[in-house]
Amino acid sequence: MDTSPPTGVGSDRLARLAATVPTEADRPAIAVEAPYSGDTIGTIPAGTDADVRAAVERASEAQLAWAETSVERRAETMLRFHDLVLDRRGDLLDVAQLESGKARVDAFEEILDVATTARHYAYRAADYLEPERRKGAFPLVTKTTVHREPVGVVGIVSPWNYPLTLAISDAIPALLAGNAVVLKPASETPFSALLLRDLLREAGVPDDAFQVVTGTGSEAGGAVVEEVDYVCFTGSTETGRTVAERAGANLTDCSLELGGKNPMVVLSDADVEKAVEGAIQGSFTNAGQLCISFERLYVHRDIYDEFLDRFVRRTRGLDLRGAYDYGPDVGSLVGPDQLGTVEEHVADAVAKGADVLTGGRARPDIGPYFYEPTVLAGVTDEMKAGCEETFGPVVAVSSFDTETEAVELANDSEYGLNASVWTEDGERGRALAREIDCGTVNVNDAYAAAWASVDAPMGGMNDSGLGRRHGDEGFLKYTEAKTVAHQRGPTLGAPRGVPDGWYAKAMALSLRAIKRVPGVR
Repeated sequence: MDTSPPTGVGSDRLARLAATVPTEADRPAIAVEAPYSGDTIGTIPAGTDADVRAAVERASEAQLAWAETSVERRAETMLRFHDLVLDRRGDLLDVAQLESGKARVDAFEEILDVATTARHYAYRAADYLEPERRKGAFPLVTKTTVHREPVGVVGIVSPWNYPLTLAISDAIPALLAGNAVVLKPASETPFSALLLRDLLREAGVPDDAFQVVTGTGSEAGGAVVEEVDYVCFTGSTETGRTVAERAGANLTDCSLELGGKNPMVVLSDADVEKAVEGAIQGSFTNAGQLCISFERLYVHRDIYDEFLDRFVRRTRGLDLRGAYDYGPDVGSLVGPDQLGTVEEHVADAVAKGADVLTGGRARPDIGPYFYEPTVLAGVTDEMKAGCEETFGPVVAVSSFDTETEAVELANDSEYGLNASVWTEDGERGRALAREIDCGTVNVNDAYAAAWASVDAPMGGMNDSGLGRRHGDEGFLKYTEAKTVAHQRGPTLGAPRGVPDGWYAKAMALSLRAIKRVPGVR
């Protein structure tokens, strides 16, 4: 199997991209590895807090001019970026695969997401930023308007599992709202972010309004949290707690999308074949390295045996390999740490009594970090695979008898990010979805229906995070609300010379009168 890098993304090109990362002095190099082969494909500077501070200073200056640019002009820029992403998708896919190890079909999901997000917010930004009239203190005499202003410099710390989507899709609404952005991508996948930065600049975003700083999460990532006006973080719950603590100490607002242990519930009337395909997509996309993927499948006892038989056979037939073209179903894990976690969770489950129905092995014959898509049965909460996020191609399947039991099982987790319900009765499915404690719940789909509905908010409950991306919430979080109230009649305080008692009586009578006015609340 040939896993040599695609022709267009050789070491010289990656070195040129790395050389565009500004630093205040010479910095040590961080090696970037190709998961398919384990080979080093390039290096990036290990940026420091001084580099981050300098980037934020440049961004602060650029933001003032960018905010003065009309929202219509900013939207035109983002629509050009939309087209560039689609036109240059081959380059983007090659780089994303090279440094993340994912299958090409999974990388293409990121292209769809970035383009969809850019289009949506480009067309909606002006509406979101339009001044909004609100009811005043007193009808007719108090004119109250809410204005939206950019927060300033938004800091984004993005993970390695979706190097295109999570590097840029949160930045798009931030930029359209008039902010500048400083992005610290994961050290495993920096070149995707740098390529996207170049496309934004080609589309018309000023150089300093969107900057990429590279380095470790502890130093460069931590400095981003300390220096910016708003923090957007995607990653583990453990790290998210640290980010929230540091942001809170500075009274800096933040949004956090964190871990998940996501459930899929298959009711007795579900179309088994469709549910199996949904489980395949939801469990093994990006080798399970997806925050909204399934790690727990709950199937009604009446169809459990049929579902399990089909699901195991379908899983066993997945094409696991590395290739820079369409074909493979499942790619590589990102590196040795992730492989170690997957092996640890499966070994722990087996030692405590779980059964491996298919998979359960690393595949060094394919590449250093490949692991077979794995189905477990008999998993309990005492096992790491039962309660901790595995973040790999491993899913546990079990049965239930009643819908009440299914909801209890689905909610038996500290997390609450994504879930799925499968049934031929849409009303029944939507009702059950309302009872599951997750930020998004899909009916008869794994995750794409909710994720791709970018007009609706997406995020986690409980230990799965704070805040939302997508929808108006995913845009307005990057703005400060300013209320301007114009009192066009008498002031609301007691007029000079009027006794306080008379004023109090008059105001009480006025409030009673207002209560009776239709439409006034």
